[in-house]
Amino acid sequence: MLNSDQTEIDLPPTHSESESVFSDCGGGRAGGAEDAGGVGLCAQSRITEPGEAMKKDLQHLSREERRRRRRATAKYRTAHATRERIRVEAFNMAFAELRKLLPTLPPDKKLSKIEILRLAICYISYLNHVLDV
Repeated sequence: MLNSDQTEIDLPPTHSESESVFSDCGGGRAGGAEDAGGVGLCAQSRITEPGEAMKKDLQHLSREERRRRRRATAKYRTAHATRERIRVEAFNMAFAELRKLLPTLPPDKKLSKIEILRLAICYISYLNHVLDV
């Protein structure tokens, strides 16, 4: 079901671009808006927030397309990279803690993550066997 904003976007334009900019101001033409505001636009049509123009541009896009565009911003990418860095550091710390619990010779031998997991599986199996005997 379409909302009122979507039906207005689908309608063909009935006037020129210059008229549509000033139609909200009541002037109808560029001259009337200049007289009202002194700079060519009235206070109602000025954008007060920096993100407001982007929000208006994105209203006609699908939810998936808006998500793609938001993810393409530099701010989003840096935030995502920071979150990913924190996640990977936590992951590596968990492997380091697990590695400390596993007996190997030499004790400080560098093991890959898959080797740590395989060794942990074997060690748990060994401990279960010791408990069963």
